[in-house]
Amino acid sequence: MAQKKFVFWQGHSRHYLEMANRNDRRERIEHPDGYGKRTGDCGDTVEVYLSIRHGRIQLVCFDTDGCMNTNACANTVAELAEGRNVEEAWEITAEDVISYLETLPPQHTHCAELAVGALYLALANYQELKRHPWKKLYPGK
Repeated sequence: MAQKKFVFWQGHSRHYLEMANRNDRRERIEHPDGYGKRTGDCGDTVEVYLSIRHGRIQLVCFDTDGCMNTNACANTVAELAEGRNVEEAWEITAEDVISYLETLPPQHTHCAELAVGALYLALANYQELKRHPWKKLYPGK
């Protein structure tokens, strides 16, 4: 029996292709309201930068040195988080990212966990900076 050949462009959902190839959110924000950085066992790193006004996420930017799947997951996290309030953003899960993308390869679900983990770290950093605003002026403290 002949094996079916996988054709990249036809084998992925529209959401996956858009998120994997989108680059407009790939930037670093100086003095973000929240910042999180996470490196996975695979070696990929995702950095998430948040801009928050009145408790609502206005902008999510990220940087990654990861593969196309990590880029797709980081973009999806940004897509799902923007416009939500901080409490709602804590509810975003790796499963939400995988579901949104529809065709993330099963061996790359760790990329969704990596991107969501970086978001959680950025949200935690936002809450810390909210309690201690002076820390925003001294990154790393």
